[in-house]
Amino acid sequence: MIIAVATENNLVAQHFGRCPEYTLFKISDGGVDEEKVIPNPGHEPGFLPGYLANMGVKCIIAGGMGQRAQSLFHGESIETCVGISGTVKGVVEAYLAGELQPGISSCEHPDGGHSCC
Repeated sequence: MIIAVATENNLVAQHFGRCPEYTLFKISDGGVDEEKVIPNPGHEPGFLPGYLANMGVKCIIAGGMGQRAQSLFHGESIETCVGISGTVKGVVEAYLAGELQPGISSCEHPDGGHSCC
């Protein structure tokens, strides 16, 4: 399983699509086997779910993500955990321990705009 964390300065980024990079964690037997950072290929509506699915991502963690994006990720069988903040490694440790508590997305766009950015 691969977890992708929207990342900015080693913290969980508050907008999954506009973060500078993603930190990917390959997980097996309840632990991290591999960690790598990839640059964000760009914020193009509908692109990232397929892009990350092709890399084997099964979960994305971010501070915020709109409902349409969450729906597109779910269509790719990718779990979304939003409303998350903290260090990237701390958040992944909490996820693996079953202690990560998703909250309210920090980036909701009921009118389709991006005023949070």
